[in-house]
Amino acid sequence: MLRRVSLSSVFRSHSSNYYMLLGTTLLLVFIGLIMVLSASSVDSYLADSNFFGSFIRQAIYAVIGIPLMLLASRVPITFWRKWARIFVLVGIGLQLLVYTPLGIDSYGNRNWFAIGGFTAQPSEALKLALAVWLGVMLPVTMDRHGSTVRVLRPLIPAVIMLLMVLAGQDLGTVIIMALMTLAALYFAGVGWKLMMLPISLGVSGVILMSVVSANRMARILSFFGKPCLDDSGACWQPLHGTWAMASGGIFGVGLGNSRAKWSWLPAADNDYIFAIIGEELGLIGAIVVIGLFVVLTISFLRIIRSAQDPTTRIITGTIMVWLVGQAFINIAVVLNLLPVLGVPLPFVSAGGTALLASLTAVGVVLSYARAEGQKVT
Repeated sequence: MLRRVSLSSVFRSHSSNYYMLLGTTLLLVFIGLIMVLSASSVDSYLADSNFFGSFIRQAIYAVIGIPLMLLASRVPITFWRKWARIFVLVGIGLQLLVYTPLGIDSYGNRNWFAIGGFTAQPSEALKLALAVWLGVMLPVTMDRHGSTVRVLRPLIPAVIMLLMVLAGQDLGTVIIMALMTLAALYFAGVGWKLMMLPISLGVSGVILMSVVSANRMARILSFFGKPCLDDSGACWQPLHGTWAMASGGIFGVGLGNSRAKWSWLPAADNDYIFAIIGEELGLIGAIVVIGLFVVLTISFLRIIRSAQDPTTRIITGTIMVWLVGQAFINIAVVLNLLPVLGVPLPFVSAGGTALLASLTAVGVVLSYARAEGQKVT
């Protein structure tokens, strides 16, 4: 049973790693709320004559997610081992709803479901389930069998989860989950020879999914075909993202003064919110956000370094690759260093399910940071 959680116990003296991770996360969420308000105001007004519609929805999820993160941080670390299988089953069950009449398409991807006025992206929950599952099961398998092919048995549910998301054509999420899986193997100490099999399968799958999709091929060709000629099609979003970043200069045009958000830049409050940050807050604002993700990385690495058990290392490392890796992929896309992949900026982009999952994931890591020096039993 979970112990009673009080507000005073949440802020009880913990390690510097705990507060470093918690403070950085809260600051990113705060910046995200401000930028969602700015980036979504025009589209929100056009949708329902309310400038604050998207912001209010995001704020509600933040109000739910932050206490959820603090609650997860107070959970005994043995809880994650006991409930790992349940998390996987629940995650798979939610993902199955995408392929029922409840499922909805978004930009060619079928990765959402809607019940009444509530919409959710279950693949975000799958990411958390994947991290906990691999963190719990890989050490158990390695203790029993050593470094053999049988160590890869926990990858079977992981592959099932990846294929379920891939069936919905959400290649960006699949890439993030594949990177998480590789990170789990790395932090578990699996040799590179064994890792070559999942790496080869993953690269082959990405190439295949790119080739069979006309939309993805158009994005890839537009990325490598510089200067981009299709400025009214596949190049529209990356071009306007670049122009928004360039117009910000060093100090930006001022908070709320973006021009790109006036229906020029698609997904201005989501996948391309970093472009709005660069436009409104300039190079300084962009560097601050990047710096916070660097601090987040340092926090994760410090927790990994001080870990006394493999489960802590694997779960923390996998969640680090999820959140920080996704952040830098998102930023690289906006800076036109990668083709458009359609992944949001964690904690900052609009998206309730993603925010809840990300905050809960940080809560899981905080529970391990709080228990530094303990071993998982």
